Amino acid sequence: MTDFLLELRSEEVPARMQAKARDDLARLFSVELAKAGIVTSAIVTYATPRRLTLIARDLPIETAAVSEEVKGPKTSAPPQALEGFLRKTGLTREQLVDRGGTLFAITEKPGRATADVLAEAIPAIVRAFPWPKSMRWGDASASTESLRWVRPLQGIVALLGETIVPFEIAGIASGAATLGHRFHHPYQITIGGAHDYVEKLRACHVIVDQDERATLIRDHAREAAMQAGLELIEDEGLVAENAGLTEWPIPLLGRFDPAFLDVPPEVIQLTARVNQKYFVCRSADGTLANAFVCTANIAAHDGGAKIVEGNRKVLAARLSDAKFFYDTDLKVPLEEQAGKLEKIVFHEKLGTVADKVDRIAKLARWLVEEGIVTSAPLSFRGGAGGGESPQMPKSVSADSPHPNPSPEGEGLADLAERAARLAKADLVTGMVGEFPELQGLMGGYYAAAQGEHPAVAAAIRDHYKPVGQGDDVPTDPVTVAVSLADKLDTLFSFFAVKLFPTGSKDPFALRRAALGVLRTIQTANLKFKIDAAARAWSGEENAALGIILSDFLHDRLGVQLREAGIRYDYVQASTGWGTGSDDRIDRVEARAKALANFISTEDGKNLLAGYKRAANILKKEAPSTPPLRAGERDQYAPEPAEAALQSALDSSEPRATAAIAAEDFAAAMAALASLRAPIDAFFDSVIVNDADPAKRSARLALLERIRAAVHNVADFSKIEG
Repeated sequence: MTDFLLELRSEEVPARMQAKARDDLARLFSVELAKAGIVTSAIVTYATPRRLTLIARDLPIETAAVSEEVKGPKTSAPPQALEGFLRKTGLTREQLVDRGGTLFAITEKPGRATADVLAEAIPAIVRAFPWPKSMRWGDASASTESLRWVRPLQGIVALLGETIVPFEIAGIASGAATLGHRFHHPYQITIGGAHDYVEKLRACHVIVDQDERATLIRDHAREAAMQAGLELIEDEGLVAENAGLTEWPIPLLGRFDPAFLDVPPEVIQLTARVNQKYFVCRSADGTLANAFVCTANIAAHDGGAKIVEGNRKVLAARLSDAKFFYDTDLKVPLEEQAGKLEKIVFHEKLGTVADKVDRIAKLARWLVEEGIVTSAPLSFRGGAGGGESPQMPKSVSADSPHPNPSPEGEGLADLAERAARLAKADLVTGMVGEFPELQGLMGGYYAAAQGEHPAVAAAIRDHYKPVGQGDDVPTDPVTVAVSLADKLDTLFSFFAVKLFPTGSKDPFALRRAALGVLRTIQTANLKFKIDAAARAWSGEENAALGIILSDFLHDRLGVQLREAGIRYDYVQASTGWGTGSDDRIDRVEARAKALANFISTEDGKNLLAGYKRAANILKKEAPSTPPLRAGERDQYAPEPAEAALQSALDSSEPRATAAIAAEDFAAAMAALASLRAPIDAFFDSVIVNDADPAKRSARLALLERIRAAVHNVADFSKIEG
């Protein structure tokens, strides 16, 4: 057994592609080995900006002989079928094996040298490599048949043990030589094999292990900040990106002009991160410090002083641009910016962003006026965010006059509508044009600086939340109204023009909007019917739209609750009962949870079994059974088990109905539980399909009462099992 080393050296591989490239290399290599019947004990992959490396452990020197078996026709098949199979396999009839009337062709393939297998496999892997973007280069690029690679391929190391595996790809021959660090050791290194590869490159200022580079960047950046009396703002994505940009990472701390701290901290952090790949730091008091940490790819003789100075100048230029955008945007009132939204198309079938803003404002006011969102403290079930207004920028006095009435004098509906009408205004600002990630956030800063009510500024800032599963959910009433209205409008709008998400595509992020609606309703315990919201949105009766969106939300709720361990069929069973249905998300969720708890008990399981038995009998017998006439009902004397079940129904039905009215679904399930024993006794001692028509009709009517009583709580017919 021996190890195999493969290094594919090229010009700079983008950091964002390296992790997938490592996975793809390991996968393709395993597939090629499997074709030859070779199994490796482990595969390790590395990536740096200049090389993609694979080490396969414990490969055999030669592959084992393998027996290949191909199934052929039956012995009774026509001669033509047999002749075709013989031509395909190159065998004679005598060489085929008969197994139970079916012919098989069995051929023995001798073992091969593993080096020969690798010499064929590696070129195939390189030519089939699935880079997201690739290129051709040199004179050969005139042909579409030339090699494509992420960047020009420059060298290949291929060693099985200490022996070179010979092959050639696009004129590049495999060997044992590679290069060290571009600046510290730009000379050839001869690799002895997989055993010394990592350490030989380390001696030449190349750390090939991306995880080791990430740890070094993380630890040294923290240390540099700590030595300056600061705290590094952690950013694992930035750690990984810098690890993908360097082979010999050296984190260095620098300072920028504190005057830039007048710009919102999120702008500084985003400018440093996106444009320059820098970390930022915070002071002991938690505020952003005028410090950054850059990651050099060289150990400079001056300790990195010139590198830091160069990076400081570049960052200063970026921050100057950001400050210019910020100062310029502040001079234009958000209300004036909002007027420009008439020129931005939201969707060709749905009008402009200004049209969307009008719909959001209308819906946000409706949510307040209907008492769905109130100024009273809401009964929140967790979540955070939305409760604090953006900090007043340093460039604006904290005691600037407030143009609106005092908070006590303003109505919540007016605040919600005001926030909705300004919520999208920052889309046309210079800052958001430069950094789209800051939409909403910058509007909140501008609103606070321009004297808007704090609740309005907070709503503008947070109305996109929650964006994803782990994002904070708004809790301030004004923010809740605007956030919910925005997402409902998105859903209503696209559903109204029949632009639904499909199984594999959701170009307008409607599933994400639905998740945001669900989490907002759940967190704030909001209670409203989707069909009522559909009428408010469209200004007319729109039952179809309400039903479509309700079904979509219930489907998303089912997915969400399934992740919490509640089966999807319980959600389906909770969306309709009695003769109607309910689209109030809070009630459906509460009912599904109560149902899940109930069915997990013995009473629940047995009641479900009794219900299904009753439903099956009714489905088969009831249509052909005439009901009892008045005189027959008076003469009919029920058996004890029938009477006991009737009595139990007389008691449980009103209790379950009262519990449903009070939205106490656990109590409704408990009322149903009292039916379990009488139903069991009924089926044990009573024959429903009695020869006496009077008895049969009465007993079927009793089963109908059972089904109706259960359906008043949940639709058990939708429960599986």
